[in-house]
Amino acid sequence: MKPVDWNALDAAAQAQVLTRPTRALAAGVRGRVEEVMADVGLRGDVALQVLTEAYDGVRLDAFEVSVAERRAAHAAIGPELADAIAQAAERIEAFHRAGMPRGYALHTAPGMCCERVLRPISPVGLYVPAGSAPLPSTALMLAIPAQLAACEQIVMCTPPRRDGSADPAVLVAAQYAGNARIFKLGGAQAIAAMSFGTASVPRCEKLFGPGNAYVDEAKRQAAERHDGPAIDMPAGPSEVLVIADGGANAAFIAADLLSQAEHGPDSQVILFSDDCALLDATASEVERQLVGLPRADIARRALEHARLVRVADIAQAIALSNDYAPEHLILSVREPRKWLEAVRSAGTVFMGDWTPESLGDYCSGSNHVLPTGGAARAWSGLSVSSFVKSLTVQTASRIGIGAIGPCAVTLAEAEGLHAHARAVQLRMAVPA
Repeated sequence: MKPVDWNALDAAAQAQVLTRPTRALAAGVRGRVEEVMADVGLRGDVALQVLTEAYDGVRLDAFEVSVAERRAAHAAIGPELADAIAQAAERIEAFHRAGMPRGYALHTAPGMCCERVLRPISPVGLYVPAGSAPLPSTALMLAIPAQLAACEQIVMCTPPRRDGSADPAVLVAAQYAGNARIFKLGGAQAIAAMSFGTASVPRCEKLFGPGNAYVDEAKRQAAERHDGPAIDMPAGPSEVLVIADGGANAAFIAADLLSQAEHGPDSQVILFSDDCALLDATASEVERQLVGLPRADIARRALEHARLVRVADIAQAIALSNDYAPEHLILSVREPRKWLEAVRSAGTVFMGDWTPESLGDYCSGSNHVLPTGGAARAWSGLSVSSFVKSLTVQTASRIGIGAIGPCAVTLAEAEGLHAHARAVQLRMAVPA
């Protein structure tokens, strides 16, 4: 990892620095996902069985997790992990409960009441990855807000292991959505199953959860169909951008970069700093910490497209970050609160030297299902609101239509929509 000077690069080189690795794979991924989606749409469970055997190395006669499997999961994980899951769940629930959406009503004129009422989306489909590593934390991040939103039907898919079982820690975490049906399905085929519905898997109205480039692309393709589900957000391969000043701890920063790099070879990690010594020290620390890391091979592949970038100052770093719109942004600067106001686009922000991204991944309480690939320019991270739709309700009395009817008539006639105007005028003309 050799630092580069942003201000010494031409426009093409600057664009290359911030190009996400998945861009190069986009065409191949798109084509393969189209094939999977079409196959599941045509053959249903038969396609799921064939694809699961091909990609996960196991042939399943039934996809749904049984009650016995759920019960066995608790004994399989041990008390320490079970306690950690419970602790994390408590904080996640507290944070999400505090931010729950609420309906409201307002009299906008005498006799005219407008309301906003909330309804849970159902069925919802939750995807919990388990490619190179199972993610019970993601099960918590999806199950808890779905439960708080009171979604009546919850479908969860997670890839099977080679022995045909689901990861027990994922099953324990899934208990926080007690009404969830869990299926041993992974990849684009799981997204297709929840999008179209099969004999085994219910069709869902909205899909949630992160995944690799294939899962992300499958969600996009599903949402583009005229009869397809909505999706929570583009949530593909993980990424982190660290902005650090000269007072930052290089060992901390290296650890944060590696924590994302070990997710997968298509993860992206970037460091912006105005301090050359820090950039060099971080590069050395990354190499030192890689030694003995169990997932070092995966991390090294991700580091092939990592970037250590010298910028003129922290203000320039934040401006570049806003354009890049990272999933995770770490402000490893002396006064992070001072700079927070300038941050416009990021999935989540970690403030200062003592807030590693890992806390947000697991147990701080905020949600780790976040927009990736630059989607944070317009999308937000997962919350209870993601599982809820709102309806507006309006009620006018005779007094109300008399009060605001003339306004409606004037606007309707200005638009040339005279039937609109008449619908109001007829009511206004009825004697009291």
